[in-house]
Amino acid sequence: MPSPTQKWGLAVEGEAAGYLARLGYRIVGRNVRLAGSEIDLVAWEGSILCFIEVRARRTDAFGDPALTVNRAKQRRVVRAATAYLSRWRRWPMVRFDVVAVVAPPTGPRRFQLIRSAFDAEC
Repeated sequence: MPSPTQKWGLAVEGEAAGYLARLGYRIVGRNVRLAGSEIDLVAWEGSILCFIEVRARRTDAFGDPALTVNRAKQRRVVRAATAYLSRWRRWPMVRFDVVAVVAPPTGPRRFQLIRSAFDAEC
């Protein structure tokens, strides 16, 4: 049974998926678990396969949520993305994006998409 914080995180990830869909992304995976890690969202933007990390905070008083995607997290996402792609004969163009969300308990949520937030050489 997920905790209230996990439920909130899943809800925000769902909203981030909707945000990306409105921008033209085609979501093909959510919470993909591979190689001991998780990819929040996998989506196509045109011919580019995007592995997307969603980071959310209830307030930005302690900084931008995107800044919490440190090198260790980047390496875990890259490892999972490599496992995801291992079943492909030819890899498509790939990109690692971050969606930062400030989601206060009341009021509108703010979404920020950072395309090519990091690369596979982290």
